[in-house]
Parts: sequence; C-alpha cells; structure tokens
Amino acid sequence: MNIKNIFIPLLFIILSNFVSAQQSLPSGTLIDGVAAVVGKSTILFSEVEVQYLQYRKMESTTVAAKDAKCSILEDLIFGKMLLDKAEFDSLTINDNQLQNEMEYRLRYFASQIGSMEKLEEFYGKPLDEIKEELRKSIKEQNLADMARNEITKGISITPTEVRRLYKDLPADSIPMVNSEVIIQEIVKQPKVGLEQIIEIKERLRTFRQRVLNGEKFSTLSILYSEDPGSASKGGELGYYGRGELYPEFETAAFKLTTGQVSDVIETKAGYHIIEMIDRRGDYINVRHILLRPKISLEALAQASQTLDSISKLINNGEINIDDAIKQYSDADNKISGGYLVNPNNNSNKWQLNQLDPKQLYVIDKLKEGEVSSAVPFETSENYQAYRLLYLKTKTEPHRATLDTDYDVIYNWALNKKKQTILQKWVQEQSKKTYIRIDDQYMNCDYKFLNK
Repeated sequence: MNIKNIFIPLLFIILSNFVSAQQSLPSGTLIDGVAAVVGKSTILFSEVEVQYLQYRKMESTTVAAKDAKCSILEDLIFGKMLLDKAEFDSLTINDNQLQNEMEYRLRYFASQIGSMEKLEEFYGKPLDEIKEELRKSIKEQNLADMARNEITKGISITPTEVRRLYKDLPADSIPMVNSEVIIQEIVKQPKVGLEQIIEIKERLRTFRQRVLNGEKFSTLSILYSEDPGSASKGGELGYYGRGELYPEFETAAFKLTTGQVSDVIETKAGYHIIEMIDRRGDYINVRHILLRPKISLEALAQASQTLDSISKLINNGEINIDDAIKQYSDADNKISGGYLVNPNNNSNKWQLNQLDPKQLYVIDKLKEGEVSSAVPFETSENYQAYRLLYLKTKTEPHRATLDTDYDVIYNWALNKKKQTILQKWVQEQSKKTYIRIDDQYMNCDYKFLNK
C-alpha cells in the first residue's frame, strides 16, 4: 500500500532527512546498515526508520508498519533516481541562490525554536555543521524537483480531457473539497507619536556613534535590537539578493562598503542602522539593529472602539462591507477589497485548517455576511493593531463539481496525467538503474519499481 505518493514534491522527504540526522531513534531501533543501493547512492535503515516515525506523528493510520516502511523506501529510491537524472542531465543550481535559500530556511528554523543558540542546542551540532547539512538537503531537494519538472515538461490537459476524466470517475473517487471560507478585513493601525519616533532615531544615532568609536555592532544588536530573528546572532541577516528586502533598507545597504555603518533608515518594520559584512555580486550579508516605536495603550483602545462602531454599522445594514473597507481600513489590501490572501495558493479561499488558530476562533462563530467585533493582531511588521473579520462566504465539505470547483478538478486531472508519465518513467528507469534492496525489503509490494 503506497502511503506517501511518490510523486508528491520531495520537500517533506528531504527536510525530514535533514531533521532525521539530528534526532535519536528509540532504543533498540536499527540505526545503521544499508537498506538499498541506487546507482552510486545508498539508503540507510535509519533513514527509513526516522521517516516512519515522522509519518506516524503526522498521520493517524491503521497501515501496518511493514507496508508503511516499504512505501517509504520506494519513495526514497525514487528520490535517488531523480538525483541521478539531475546529474546525468547536468542540472545545476546557482550557488548564490542556494546560499540565500539556506540562510532563509535557517532563519525560519531559528525563529521557530527561539534563537540560533537554541537551534545548535537542539541539534547538538555547531551552526556551521547545521548549515552544511541543510545546504546539502536543499540542493538535493531542488535538483530532484528540477529533474521531476524535466520529466513532465510540456504536459498539459484540455478542458475536454478534464470533463472526460471527471465523468469516468466513480462517485466515491471524486475529489473532496474541504470547507472553505473567504474573509475580508478592516484594519486600524494606530499611529505612533512623533516624540517616540524622535527618541528612537536618537537612540540609533547613539548606537551608530558607539560603533564608530570602536564598539562591536554585533554586541549592540544582541543587547538592543528588536528583531527576534537576527538579534541573537549579532543582527546578521545572511545573504539576500536584490528585491528581497524592504526597498529603503536595500537601497541603503547596497551603498555600503565592508564595515561601513548606515545612517538611520525607516521601513515598514521600524527604524534601522545597518553594517555591511560582505557582498557577493548582487547578494549582500549585513547586520542591523531594529527599533520599533511603541504604540500607546490609549491609541490601541481608540482603534478598538472605532472598529466596534464600524462593526455595528455593518451588522445593522447602515454601510456595506466593501464601502466600509474603502472608507476606514488602514491596510494596503483595502484597494483590492480587503481580502485575506492565502499564501498556499495565492487565492482568497482558505480551508479552515489553514487559518491561524486565533482567526479560526473568530471566524468559527460567524455566519455568512457577519462581521466580528474588534480583535487584536500583529501586522506582518510585528506592530500591534486591531481589525474586523468579515465572513463573506463559507462552503461545506463536498465532492467537487465541474460547475463550482473546476480549478480543483483541473489541477487533479493535470496531476493525474503527470503521475502517469512519472510512473512510466520510474518503471522504465528502474530497469536501467542498478538497484539492490536488502532482503528485509525484498518482499514489499512495490507499486512502480521493477524488482
């Protein structure tokens, strides 16, 4: 039984490999030995075991352990075959792009666990070693994705094919569409007082002068910066390319030479001073100190009261939601209707399990066409603010139909066609590739491999 479809992108698989190297297996678990050899690559028993543990944590299942591990091994073999294809096709990844993605992932992991120091403590390894392993995992992930894309390049599907595939599906095989909601918001972002802005700029100018007088920028960042993602490592951001930072920040940073410190820079995140660490072409690595003006409790209370008044107007039918958004919202998305955009699909539709728990708590109490009272939240720049949430539509879980869910069916049909192509490739490639599987896994019911 195939649990993890081998044609799902390898993000989970490869990142699990990165994590698995850091995690200990239960006592008594086999942690060495070769489960399979694929071309020049090997797959260890420990890789299968750790991914099985990851799978058990993520999925509630009655699938037998042996069947699950067989499926995982098949997925891993497929991943190695994709890497072999990437090497054969001379597929490459830009080093700067790879470095930038590694730094981005590392910052994300550190933000989730608290700091770079806690990351080192959790994995029991120095940061340089973690970076190298993560870099290798990301490289393999990208190369495998590139190889997969090469195999399915040019595959398309016509509306006629979509309708035919849908018509031929048994009723119980039609894809399920989970409950989805469309949400609009009205945001009130309290203004910061001028006195606070002046005070923060003066503090940053003082820090800049202290650096010019010989103090370490990194030490001051650790002590004073309000950027939780970088303060713990001396304000260092890692390598970024053009277009990836706030425009004002980027403009100032690219003008600096190594060791030079900028004047005070204002961005949506707050106020900064920047020190150049290194530049590699169109990529820079800088340190910064970020200070954010504090919004007064009085200003926050006023924002909440204003929104509650607007909520009453909407629920009483005295103003419609679209007009209220245009007239009262402080958010940039007011020009596009105030819709919350789902980053998973860049649409206005959200499955309930994709919502932040705080959002879900509010939305779950609303009926279609109702607006909430004022709820506190943090903006993307980590400022305190208030907003109203309006439930525009909510669908119940249902089988997809061509009339209401064409995009869902189209993507399902296209992926099915790509899977068929990939299945044929795996079957053909496994005949040409040297694959040796340990006796423990020889009796598996593989779906696509030729044993």
